[in-house]
Amino acid sequence: MGSKEVNNKRESMVRFRIIRNCMFLSGLSVFAQLYLFQPMLSELCHSFDITPAESSLAVSASTVGMAVGLLFLAFKADGISREKLMGVSLILSSVLTIASAFIDSYLFLLLFNFVKGIVLAGVSAVALAYLSEEIDSSKIGLAISLYLSGNTLGGMSGRVTATLLSGYGGWQLATLFIGGVSLVLGAIFCWKIPAGRNFSASVVSFKEKIHQMRSFLTQTTFISMYVIAALSMGIFVSVYNYLSFLLESPIFGLPHHLVAMIFMMYVAGIIGSVIAGVLSDRLGPEILLQGALLLMGVGMSLLLVMKLWAIVVGLGVLTFAFFSTHTLASRIVSMNAQHLKSSATSIYWLFYYVGSSLIGSLTGIVLVNNGWFSLMEVLLGLLFGALIVSSLFILKYRLHEKSKVYSHHRYGDDGVRSSN
Repeated sequence: MGSKEVNNKRESMVRFRIIRNCMFLSGLSVFAQLYLFQPMLSELCHSFDITPAESSLAVSASTVGMAVGLLFLAFKADGISREKLMGVSLILSSVLTIASAFIDSYLFLLLFNFVKGIVLAGVSAVALAYLSEEIDSSKIGLAISLYLSGNTLGGMSGRVTATLLSGYGGWQLATLFIGGVSLVLGAIFCWKIPAGRNFSASVVSFKEKIHQMRSFLTQTTFISMYVIAALSMGIFVSVYNYLSFLLESPIFGLPHHLVAMIFMMYVAGIIGSVIAGVLSDRLGPEILLQGALLLMGVGMSLLLVMKLWAIVVGLGVLTFAFFSTHTLASRIVSMNAQHLKSSATSIYWLFYYVGSSLIGSLTGIVLVNNGWFSLMEVLLGLLFGALIVSSLFILKYRLHEKSKVYSHHRYGDDGVRSSN
């Protein structure tokens, strides 16, 4: 191997590490800001004299804004530089988070959170597309898993930090701190992120874009992953939304500060993302995906056992399996989207957040009216639906592969019919 080849290989490795680290930091920032107010809802109730239901809008405003931003960027993202869009989103969202610490009107706080969600969509809309364009296919699974691990760690650390700081100095201090840290992370990202080498802006008409997006919703591969994303995220959010009610009930009687530590279980999600990413570079992600969904079922079954050890283990297994599912499904989408990656991944995230919002809210009605066991029965039913979708996807995939093998055997590589 010549010195030029050695230098090129070394440069490629350095570039991979920089991209990997920058995307990890972006995930930290996005999800620390997106779910910032979730552990501080009681603080908002006291500060603004509102009900718990009204306080939950502080979180919903951000996630609804994210969904709106993703829908808009599904039309525009393929015409904008990936790294520039992500950099601007990280800086602007941090400024909005810092500014929100000084707001004394709850209505304006909701408005700021809504706009912040729209801005943060600039990262989620193109992050997977950027990785799949700039990272070698042999390492793409690891790169995506590390990015999603950053998402997970950001969501966990943001919640834990907000809980601790708000207890010490109120929700304003926590908001100011997370906004400041996010601004630093955004600055590092803008400084270090390499310019895309394999991206070419494509500007298409609104009508053509609708046609392109409709194509994703008619292809089995994409619609399968979108449905799985919506169902699995809805299941996951429902468990984390309402498990605290069970743990604080007379059945377990755990104090609030211990119940709040359930967010630390996100560490299992980080491990799941990394393991799924590494394995998907070696094995078929479609088979691993079905295994991850089955593992979610194991974790959910343990949540039906009214023993604290079973609840803890079940939550860990569920978290590990969900983030594995998310890593694998998002990889399948980004690797099959070809030249419209940001549009395909934007739709993926849109389904992801719609599933979170709708299922996460509606299952609360089941809990209130029928209790924990009925809630888990509904969630297991949704998981069964995801498994059916996954099975149909695998069946179609295998038939497609057999068709390719048959065509190759019959006609050869040049399309000429074999004499055999």
